[in-house]
Amino acid sequence: MTGEEYTPDIPDAEPQLPEPVRQRVIALVAGALSGLPFDEVPAALKKIARFAPNRRARLGGPLLAAHVAADPLFRQRIGKKVLEEAGELGEALLEGACPAAADPVEVAALAYLTRPDGWIDLVEATAVAVRAEADSAAVEERIHTAEARANRAEHERNTTRVELDRARDELAKLRTEANQLREETRALTRAAQEAERREKKATEILGTEKGRWTKAAADHDAELRRMRAKVTDLEGALETARHTGRDARALGDARTWLLLETISQAAQGLRRELSLEPTTRLPADFVAEVSADLPDKLASSARALEANDPARLDQLLSLPRVHLVVDGYNVTKTGFGELSLEQQRTRLVTGLGGIAAQTGAEVTCVFDGAERMHGLPPTPRGVRVLFSKKGETADELIRRLVRAEPSGRPVVVISTDREVADGVRRHGAYPLSSETLLRRLNRK
Repeated sequence: MTGEEYTPDIPDAEPQLPEPVRQRVIALVAGALSGLPFDEVPAALKKIARFAPNRRARLGGPLLAAHVAADPLFRQRIGKKVLEEAGELGEALLEGACPAAADPVEVAALAYLTRPDGWIDLVEATAVAVRAEADSAAVEERIHTAEARANRAEHERNTTRVELDRARDELAKLRTEANQLREETRALTRAAQEAERREKKATEILGTEKGRWTKAAADHDAELRRMRAKVTDLEGALETARHTGRDARALGDARTWLLLETISQAAQGLRRELSLEPTTRLPADFVAEVSADLPDKLASSARALEANDPARLDQLLSLPRVHLVVDGYNVTKTGFGELSLEQQRTRLVTGLGGIAAQTGAEVTCVFDGAERMHGLPPTPRGVRVLFSKKGETADELIRRLVRAEPSGRPVVVISTDREVADGVRRHGAYPLSSETLLRRLNRK
């Protein structure tokens, strides 16, 4: 077909197109409709001619198929456009030589639109091929369905077989457990019978023991009454002993005071007889200059017992020429350890200055030497502040101070350290706790 229009023979009746061929015809007409001049488009199709080809085929498919079947001129124009777009397949179709590899649906659709010689045979042959293909597909689908069913049945048989084996194993296990439970039940029954026999025997023993317990409780109550009466007698005796002890302590204190007064008078007479001049240096001053320990040859007897009452400290500080030695950091960290070391030293030395002024006692405060060059407080009158040297602790310096004092001079050491207290007590000093000094300093 060149430039002339081809007018095929129109049969009296349109053939029945297979559905695939019909859908392809609608698609070809919807695509070719875009190439027709707008005035050649039938009036009924002008509205859908404005749509895109896919939308024309979807929305106006039946209307396009009806116009192609009823309007030969419209079909001829569409066939011309379709042949131009088909290329070699369209030319071969017009020449009656359809390629064997061509799609039969495409061939039937082109033949229906262009109407070449024998086009009805092509459409019918395509219909037969489509039906055969559909039948073949249906048969194949049935075969696939049957195979799938067979596979499912085989799978179900295998699953059933596995479940059956599992059920058999479970049944065997349950039978074994049932046998064990029966054995356990028989054992529990025997144990329950034995427990009942033991319970009966225990009930009999309990009745006997209750009688014994009742008798023992009565005996215990009687003994308790006797003990309470005895405790009352002992409390009366204790109160009497307390009164006697207080009188004895008062007598002892009076004797001690008289002895100390006699010794004091004797010492004054001895001082006058020996014509001893007042000294400007005391034994503790010599200890501060000595780096090595003094020979441990100053033995003395125990002078006092420990006490936390500030009155005891006042009593000792009232002795003539008493020497008060204080373990500095032991006291400050017990009483006001939250302060800095400098503030601790200042507070303690200031308080000791008050005690020295009130009692006239010699006061020596000893600190560990690590902080000697930082924040040294001004020394009040009557208070000596010493720092232990390198390699020496404050405890060792305190023991040297005590050993340096002459036998018979009262020395009071303030420290809570048990080792320090025991050491100075062996050398004749009076050890008192840090709490005693803190209570004395806090007293108004």
